[in-house]
Amino acid sequence: MDEGASKNLRNQSNPVAAVIVFFALLFVFAKWGPAINFSTTSQTKGEPFVVSGEGKVFVTPDIAKITVGISETGSQLKVVQDNVNKKSGALTAAIEKLGVKKEDIKTTSYNLYPEYDYNSNPNRVIGYRVSISYEVTIRDFDKVNDVIVAATASGANMESGISFEINEETKREKMQEARKMAVETAKEKANGLAAAAGINLGRVINISENENTDFVRPVAYDSAAMGKAETTPLPDVTPGQTEINLSVSLSYEVR
Repeated sequence: MDEGASKNLRNQSNPVAAVIVFFALLFVFAKWGPAINFSTTSQTKGEPFVVSGEGKVFVTPDIAKITVGISETGSQLKVVQDNVNKKSGALTAAIEKLGVKKEDIKTTSYNLYPEYDYNSNPNRVIGYRVSISYEVTIRDFDKVNDVIVAATASGANMESGISFEINEETKREKMQEARKMAVETAKEKANGLAAAAGINLGRVINISENENTDFVRPVAYDSAAMGKAETTPLPDVTPGQTEINLSVSLSYEVR
């Protein structure tokens, strides 16, 4: 082989050898060399900027609800039914007389079933039980105790606790108030964070809302005390306040 051809071959071989050496060194470095740390940011181009805000509003409930009822047993079904019907009529009339509207007295259950003597074989029917329950909505808290007394005097022997609620119109108003507060808080936070981070915010591209409010607040009430309401004064009914808690998340474009 002449000198020119040999020189040409060496020139072609050098780049190939260099590539082989490069990849060999890269493999060795990757396997046994020190780790390389890369830093990233959570805000990448095209990713929305998300902030949240909370709004709290306190409101006094304006509705009280109680459940009262009558339960009777007897050997003759018709007699038991007649007794329950008579007492339930007196009960609803007494409550209406206190100014509670008829539409605010709602029948929630009516049950009729036989009672058995389980000691006999076969079991035999020894009587019947009939019961009826009403949910009474009271819009004047001063009348709560009066309603309980009137129901007991009329023969009610089934009572449950009191629950406090907010009427739908007030609920909508207060929810909107909490919503505005939450949005304003989120916007203020977004502007502050963006200024501190040195980024420019665009328009709001998404809004989500989460409500965390229990609009019905039950209050335990001693049924034995309610049963003695005619002779034993009942404590004053105080509804307290209900907290309306609402949070929103705003997603912004990043310019």
